Amino acid sequence: MSTFTTEIASDKIVSDNPIHQRLLKAYYEAMPFVSGKVLEPGCGEGRGIELLSPQAEEYVALDKIQEVIDVLKEKYTGVDFRQAVFPPFDGVASDSFDVVISFQVIEHIQNDKLFLEEIHRVLRPGGIAIITTPNIKMSLSRNPWHIREYTSTELKELALGVFSKVEMKGIAGNEKVMTYHEQNRASVNRIMRFDVFNLQHKLPAQLLRIPYEILNRFNRNKLQGQDAGLVAEIHHDDYFLADESDQNLDLFCVLTK
Repeated sequence: MSTFTTEIASDKIVSDNPIHQRLLKAYYEAMPFVSGKVLEPGCGEGRGIELLSPQAEEYVALDKIQEVIDVLKEKYTGVDFRQAVFPPFDGVASDSFDVVISFQVIEHIQNDKLFLEEIHRVLRPGGIAIITTPNIKMSLSRNPWHIREYTSTELKELALGVFSKVEMKGIAGNEKVMTYHEQNRASVNRIMRFDVFNLQHKLPAQLLRIPYEILNRFNRNKLQGQDAGLVAEIHHDDYFLADESDQNLDLFCVLTK
């Protein structure tokens, strides 16, 4: 867990800070919903475990990488960590959780409808699920680690095929955050000028992952170099939960069974 890709934003790498804080904000916004028995499919490096698990009667966290699970088990002894590739959620009983949270996961899932159906299955009647995912309207380039990204309308339509109640909101940023975002956009556009054949949308994702990783890390480091104060000073309080909008950086979707 000492090696981070740009897809797993680190709290230890300064140039990752704006992304880390943006992802962390979702966990803060989830706090009012969290109680009882909680399931987190795709816990990753455990960004929100310390924040949310004390509020839960029981906290179960799933991730596909065994090494990650092993480290998290040592760090958070009161949490039930399980290695799992999903969907489906094998071994997880129906109607057994009060809350499901899954942040920045659905864009990696091939069968996204089955993923939502499994979340619905394991929730108790009246249970709440919170899903976050990047807003494609604000994405700066194709991310080859993502199977797809969504507009707010697309995610809502998908979720309404499974859940009877869907509330769309989003994670947005203040002026400081949006200054960084526009600096990032300008820098990415300068790099994309060299993609004259639009290869980012034509090549298979597997071929794009290494160059994407190299260029993304280069770009983040460059942004830190030109405005280190801005990059380092962005805090989760600079993000906020907003009403549904194309300008939200992430979609924040609240689903009720």
